Amino acid sequence: MSILNLDNVRKKYQGGESAVEAVKGVTMRLDAGDFVALMGPSGCGKSTLLHLCGAMDRPSEGSLTIEGTEVGRLSDDRLTALRRERLGFVFQFFNLLPTLTVVENIGLPMMLGGASVTETEKRAGELADRVGLGHRLRHYPQQLSGGEMQRAAIARAVIHRPALLIADEPTGNLDSANGERVLELLRELNRVLGLTILMATHSNETAAAAGRVLHMRDGLLIDSGRQ
Repeated sequence: MSILNLDNVRKKYQGGESAVEAVKGVTMRLDAGDFVALMGPSGCGKSTLLHLCGAMDRPSEGSLTIEGTEVGRLSDDRLTALRRERLGFVFQFFNLLPTLTVVENIGLPMMLGGASVTETEKRAGELADRVGLGHRLRHYPQQLSGGEMQRAAIARAVIHRPALLIADEPTGNLDSANGERVLELLRELNRVLGLTILMATHSNETAAAAGRVLHMRDGLLIDSGRQ
């Protein structure tokens, strides 16, 4: 089943009198259960492409669908609902809310979606156990290590069972040991839960965790990663 499908997607930004084309006709597909790494030098359009795939922006041209829904045709409200209900996001900086405990941070997407406190705490506790934070439920982010904060952020990103996880440099702010633990967690979620993952990284070692690697240069996808 196709989770993410791009057909000749372009993204242009108007800069003064001239337009800057950050993504120049990208075609790619992610199926359910794929784990794909996106690599490329700074300024290659990687972040723009990730934003498009995460429904944080609309293409200027071309077709981009998530589970068959055409992103470019959605209203702002429906685009927000798509991100909240079907997508998960993990960033280099953990973006945990400092006034919420670990269990509250993890459960936040469910609470915003209208789930009960009981249901939210149950699933958040189960996920905290899976990511090795069952003993940290009532701690606050400032009481956690960097690796623990990222694991909490990953649990938060998947608690609502998204169709696609967008991970932007998820190990970029971690030491090698914590980075490897985060990658192992992503591999486990992909392998055991069938989570579909699109991960941007500058690191060959990080990219090696994925099942397929895509390379970008100058706004173009230069390697589909398929043999």
